[in-house]
Amino acid sequence: MKILVINPILFTSENYVIPENRTIKETMIYHLCLGFKTNGHQVTLAAADDFKPVPEEAEYDFEVLFFKSAMKKIFRPAVLPLSLDFYKYLKANHKRYDMIVSSEVFMITSLIASIICPSKTVIWQEMAYHQRLFKKIPSRLWHRVIVPLFFRRVRCVIPRSEKARLFIHQYMKNVTSDYVDHGINISLFQFSKTKKRQLISSSQLIYRKNIESIIENYSRLIKIKGYEDVRLLIAGRGDYRPVLEEKVQQLNLQSFVTFLGFLNQQELNDRIKESYAFLINTRQDLNMVSIPEAIVSGTPVITNLIPASADYIKKEKLGIVKEGWDESDLIEIIENNPFYVDNCINYRDKLTNTCCAEKIVDFWVRGRPVRIS
Repeated sequence: MKILVINPILFTSENYVIPENRTIKETMIYHLCLGFKTNGHQVTLAAADDFKPVPEEAEYDFEVLFFKSAMKKIFRPAVLPLSLDFYKYLKANHKRYDMIVSSEVFMITSLIASIICPSKTVIWQEMAYHQRLFKKIPSRLWHRVIVPLFFRRVRCVIPRSEKARLFIHQYMKNVTSDYVDHGINISLFQFSKTKKRQLISSSQLIYRKNIESIIENYSRLIKIKGYEDVRLLIAGRGDYRPVLEEKVQQLNLQSFVTFLGFLNQQELNDRIKESYAFLINTRQDLNMVSIPEAIVSGTPVITNLIPASADYIKKEKLGIVKEGWDESDLIEIIENNPFYVDNCINYRDKLTNTCCAEKIVDFWVRGRPVRIS
């Protein structure tokens, strides 16, 4: 099949500032497109021009189209991009495609697809709550007015988590009973059962990630006899790094905590697969691509309840899911590490990008009969 994947927002921004990146090849949506390609489909990715790499990459594994955003002061590209060029493109070219996968119900590109070619369109839904922009008012109006008027004829909505399914089912009936999580290109991720005496956190170093709480929990762990030699690795970059470094100094942890800075995918995989656990205690996140990346590396996850992946981590015993986790949970993951590691390795194949791509196609096939648009 010829598949168009519409995902205008390629990177998560902080305070509406789009981070400058040199590649899109490590993004979740790029790996999903690779999954479609590996499964024998011809795929095209449509994204907002604001997320184009600097400098732009010379070659992609499939067709990638970037569309210029309009009226940026009102329709912020990092939140709700508007592209008149994309509308013109889809209007002229939608018959080229057999299937269209568009990210998010609350997205203008999804609205465009649902108007122009609803019978070909599936919406891959990540959001599990209303966006907080302007006190959630635009999102609430969208779901209560726009969705029933213009999205009722789309082929189906595929949630990315159980939380997303429960949210969007309030507004739409044509929601699949199962969900499709983010897929990982596992050829890029080796796993290891052999672990070093270390724990790891990897994310943007920003307030939202709440890494200071991870440092505090770790500081209590190494005061316990038998765990004095466990080290904490912190990977990532961001404007909150000085605050975290100061926290490390306050707790006299300079000899125990290592800031790794930005690591490419291979370097990060090498560090994660050697660690007892991947640590998360976020203040606000939904689908974190780092979670499946850790699991396919054979490394269990300790997380609070906020990430959408918490549901299957708990169900499949791929780590510990607990609000307010502490040093006792770190001890549990260290002492029973082989049990959790084996579960992660056994679950690995369910998180592949090819498996996720196949599920999306299967839901599309089982959706409403195709009507010529």
